[in-house]
Parts: sequence; C-alpha cells; structure tokens
Amino acid sequence: MFRFIVYRLNFLKGIPLFALIYDSCLKIAMLLVAPERLAWFDEIENEVLSWDGTNVSLHKFGGMQFNYGQKEIGHLHSNGLLDILFTRQVKQELLASGKAEVHHVFKKSGWISFYILTEKDLINAKYLLNEAYRSRV
Repeated sequence: MFRFIVYRLNFLKGIPLFALIYDSCLKIAMLLVAPERLAWFDEIENEVLSWDGTNVSLHKFGGMQFNYGQKEIGHLHSNGLLDILFTRQVKQELLASGKAEVHHVFKKSGWISFYILTEKDLINAKYLLNEAYRSRV
C-alpha cells in the first residue's frame, strides 16, 4: 500500500498534514500487526540521540527524521522504511554489497532505502545510520 500511495497518489503530499496523518495510520497498523518493531524504532531513536550533535524531528513526509546539527542524516517511516543519504559512491558500494536498496523514489540520488523487518535488520539499520553520521562528523 505504501508504494501505491507514493507512486499513484503522489499529489496527496501537497495536502497540508496528509503525510503526517498517513504515517500515523501506518504506526497504528504497526502497533496491531508487529508491535515489536515500534520498540525497535525507539531503540534506533535512542541510539542516534546518544551520538554527539544529533537530534530528532518530524520528517516532512511523515516519520522520524534524524539530524546532525541542521543536516538530515536519514528518516524512518512508521512502516519500517529507513531512508538514508550517502554520497553516490558510498551508495553504489552499499548496493553492490547488498546492504541497502535503491531509494524508493529518488533512484539516481545518494539516497538509499532499507526495510526494518527483523532484529538483524535493526542491527544493520543502526550500522547504516552510524556510517552516515560518521561521514558528516
């Protein structure tokens, strides 16, 4: 359903607060079908906030945005989709090693996407966010 909304109903992002409301609905659905993932998302948030100079804010298209100072490191949608910004070179290395997927919208940018579905994914998500953080410090 997420992909359908992103690709077919993209115009909805122009409606004020729509993305935030949609992401809240994703979080409620996650609470019903996979509540352990919400605990994992909290763990990721706590991990990122333990790094010097980081903060968390709402992402403009819903979810949690992780920042270093005023710059975005990445963001986590409530369905477990983690998007992180790297250089294009690092992105290619991550794609080649199978550690990330092409971003679900911005395929030719430095953005990568990564779904958090298992505890192993949780570990990899924290690793990827830390790599992005260290590249900015």
